[in-house]
Amino acid sequence: MGAKSEGPSGELGGGLPAGGRLERRRLAVFLGVTFGVSWATAAVIYALGGIGTGPTLALGIPLWLVLLAGPYMWGPAVGHLVTRWLTDEGFDRGEMRLRVRTRPLPWLLGWVGPLVLILVGAALYFLVFPGLFGGMAAVADLLATVEAQTGQEIPLSPSVFLAVQFIQALVAAPLLNSLATVGEEFGWRAYLLPKLAPLGWRRALVVHGVVWGVWHWPVIAMGYNYGLDYTAAPWLGLLAMTVATVGLGVFLGWITLRSGSVFPAVVGHAMINGSAGLATLFATAVPNPVFGPTPVGLIGVVPWVAVAAVLFVRTDWLSPAESGRAESGTEGV
Repeated sequence: MGAKSEGPSGELGGGLPAGGRLERRRLAVFLGVTFGVSWATAAVIYALGGIGTGPTLALGIPLWLVLLAGPYMWGPAVGHLVTRWLTDEGFDRGEMRLRVRTRPLPWLLGWVGPLVLILVGAALYFLVFPGLFGGMAAVADLLATVEAQTGQEIPLSPSVFLAVQFIQALVAAPLLNSLATVGEEFGWRAYLLPKLAPLGWRRALVVHGVVWGVWHWPVIAMGYNYGLDYTAAPWLGLLAMTVATVGLGVFLGWITLRSGSVFPAVVGHAMINGSAGLATLFATAVPNPVFGPTPVGLIGVVPWVAVAAVLFVRTDWLSPAESGRAESGTEGV
């Protein structure tokens, strides 16, 4: 099948209406509450010393990390709920994209797709910077460094250690990281993206990705993801993060549209957060994070942008004919 444009019915994948008018008041309330909660949390993190410093809690868990994974990342979810309450929008479960029963494919894409794209992006990065690729020797050096720093022997070979990291990324990441990523996805993909649908789905996906990137800016400016080397960040980091969130946002928006549910995107986002650092295990030196090899680098995100470009042409893949069945919840979990 060729590319399919938005038809006269004005329906997009996942039952999102195209055309019509933007609900500007609701968008303003949502963005105001979301940015207010998250950026106020960023101000607290900054006042406590910033990313990577400040007080710690039980078991040595840094307070800044708790604030980031808690109120900062849950700001979009708060914005979603408060907007529905303040504007009398109601709390319809379907409109809130809270279905669990949906087609299996979006769940599979959310679970495995990020790891595949992260590894492809890392491979591309090391093709551009071959001198930074150390393979298993780099993993062995990392283990030796950790042993020297801690004074404790790690009873794992480099290959077993690497296998454990990949298993953790596939099993632990979707379970543990979802507790934080559901806060973001319930805001960005379950609320903002549908509200931007009158722009047309291409613009909606791009705009919501840009908003997502700007939302990250305070913590990026404090060194999150890119460090505080001002030759590369935070200013280039702000740009790189926004490019990354557009690419990642199209992917997460895609699986939300295919399923009519936010939960596959929650898993996908959790996989991104849990797998992003795997590629750095193979680096012989600390890479410039603005370029990669993680998916928030300008090279690491290229596969995600390529997927977005394909979807921008093959809109029938974004809006499959059977999406109506997914919406009704008649297919298996």
